[in-house]
Amino acid sequence: MQFLRAFLVGGLLCLVGQALIDLTKLTPARILTGYVVAGVILGAVGLYQPLADWAGAGATVPLTGFGNLLARGVKEAVAQRGVLGAFTGGFTAAAGGVCAAIFFGILVASLFKSKERY
Repeated sequence: MQFLRAFLVGGLLCLVGQALIDLTKLTPARILTGYVVAGVILGAVGLYQPLADWAGAGATVPLTGFGNLLARGVKEAVAQRGVLGAFTGGFTAAAGGVCAAIFFGILVASLFKSKERY
């Protein structure tokens, strides 16, 4: 059942993104940024975590999940370190995922040679 919930929520997020691309003049960069900001806002007010708990990877893997991770990291850091946590919490919370993305990007780039597209 968890796979179905993840598929439905992740698919709905993708559907909204595709509709924004097809029906508006928004650029993909603006849509992606909007997804991250929406995740931050929904995470900051406490609405995103119940969705992430229910949908699992369908809510945590998309960019809205990254925004939620940033908001949660800032909340926890502010509770521990005060105002300084507002500046460091997002970096600390997302550091593992960002480092993994960079590492695997370099690994794949070193293993495979890119080809020209015609």
